[in-house]
Amino acid sequence: MPPDPTVQTRPDQPLIPTLRRFLPYLWPAGEPGLKARIVAAMLLVVVSKFVQVFAVSYSLKYAIDRVSTGADRGAVTLVILLVFGYAAARFGTTLFDNLRNAVFERVGQDATRRLAATVFRHLHGLSLRFHLERRTGAVTKVVERGTKSIDTMLYFILFNIAPTILELALVLGIFWKSFGWPLVVATVAMVAAYIVFTRKVTDWRNALRTRMNDLDTGAVAHAVDSLLNFETVKYFGAEEREARRYDAGIAAYAQAATKSENSLAWLNIGQALITNLMMGAGMAFVAWRWSRGQASSGDLVLVSTLLSQLFRPLDLLGMVYRTIRQGVIDMAAMFDLIDTPAEVTDAPDATPLQVGAGRVRFEGVRFGYDADRTILNGLDLDVPAGATVAVVGPSGAGKSTLARLLYRFYDVGEGRITIDGQDIREVTQASLRAAIGIVPQDTVLFNETIGYNIAYGRESAGEAEIAAAARGAAIADFIARQPDGYATRVGERGLKLSGGEKQRVAIARTLLKNPPILILDEATSALDSRTEDEILATLEAIERGRTTIVIAHRLSTIVHADRIVVLDGGRVRESGTHAELLHRGGLYAEMWARQAQERREPIAAE
Repeated sequence: MPPDPTVQTRPDQPLIPTLRRFLPYLWPAGEPGLKARIVAAMLLVVVSKFVQVFAVSYSLKYAIDRVSTGADRGAVTLVILLVFGYAAARFGTTLFDNLRNAVFERVGQDATRRLAATVFRHLHGLSLRFHLERRTGAVTKVVERGTKSIDTMLYFILFNIAPTILELALVLGIFWKSFGWPLVVATVAMVAAYIVFTRKVTDWRNALRTRMNDLDTGAVAHAVDSLLNFETVKYFGAEEREARRYDAGIAAYAQAATKSENSLAWLNIGQALITNLMMGAGMAFVAWRWSRGQASSGDLVLVSTLLSQLFRPLDLLGMVYRTIRQGVIDMAAMFDLIDTPAEVTDAPDATPLQVGAGRVRFEGVRFGYDADRTILNGLDLDVPAGATVAVVGPSGAGKSTLARLLYRFYDVGEGRITIDGQDIREVTQASLRAAIGIVPQDTVLFNETIGYNIAYGRESAGEAEIAAAARGAAIADFIARQPDGYATRVGERGLKLSGGEKQRVAIARTLLKNPPILILDEATSALDSRTEDEILATLEAIERGRTTIVIAHRLSTIVHADRIVVLDGGRVRESGTHAELLHRGGLYAEMWARQAQERREPIAAE
């Protein structure tokens, strides 16, 4: 049975619209095999219920009737056959239920897979703004809960609620035919009272459980925070104060947990009272009819068996209701992700980017991440084909924004960006990003092997090409010294490698991609001077023959550039070679002098 999920405080979601969204995944077009499995599973559900209601109940009824008529050889043989038939029917219900699960399992897993893949693909299609504003852990949790809820929802709706409704209809039909309307009315009234009681108590329990979970989370959060700051606690001699606060949190949780567990007892007591009152009343009604010669002794067993079988799925109604409600909430949250529109999309008539010389132009570009905060104010920037243009400026001048706009993580507010005269908004994003390579400021690697991370630059690359890229990035010798070579794992976010080694892997990855346009976004800002000098030589080598934009903070790293552009206030303040800008004595010369002073101060201190 699927586990009881943790109930969370979220707004209720409509069941039918959410399930309607999911139906295309459950009944996929062009998949006759999966549709056949669904039909077969539902047929097994129907067969199981017919066997359970008719074969199990009536075989026992007729056996009791024959036993009550007296013992003769023929009666004993029939009773034995009926008893074996009863056992076979009980086994049949188990057999059909498990065959149903086996047949349907692939359908549920396939629907879950396709929906999860749809969400994952859509998440990668959303803009950078979405991912910066949402916690990755929260997004993945929404997807995890949504996909897990699918299997649970299908199980309960198709194999608990639907069979229970069918069984109730069959039982009411038998009661109507054999015992008349009083037993039918009583059964319907019992089921209605049971459902209303279970829903109200379950809603009450959900509120108690939510309160309990909140208190538990708060107590654990305080404990972790207190232990992480144990030095501060000792500085102020607050050990006893922290212990009292933690004890108070645990005491509040214990009180809420007690109420939650006690509420389960009241739920079980109330459900048992309703079902046993119905059981007693139904059997008493049949006994009364038996006293008048209108029912047999086997009818007493028949009513008892049918009601017992009907109560079994009803006993799970509280958990079923809670699980379905939570499942609808989780699925709706996942569908909300799917409904999140992509900020940057391909134009309907977008064509692949055709890169010739590789000239990049920013023409009157205005852009801001927020409407009330403009980053670029009518920026004009020309990067000639095959040239290396460095972009410098104070923090917040919009240097890294250029790379994000060129990759089209965002669209410009005004103006346009062109590559060889083609507006990047009019070409496909895939072809645009295929033409650009980047060595970022913060190199993040996959928790995989060095070979995998280098090969990420081009999916179809062979081992020889990967090795050539590693040599070009001057990391081949390091890889050769590792016991596992290219199969060496780099750890979470590449933490097993040093900063310089990660940068070289990023360079190798970009070399393997072999793009005509290259962006170096402060690629050496986090490195020491010696490592920086080594990587700069590698970077200067790969810049040759490519249109390169170098975004830098340390001016000493871009003196070789064909042209240096100084940004300030979202505009080009100065432009020229290193020597020209120094001679001009403007903002660039001021920044150069300041950084030179910063380099001299540590030396003087030594």
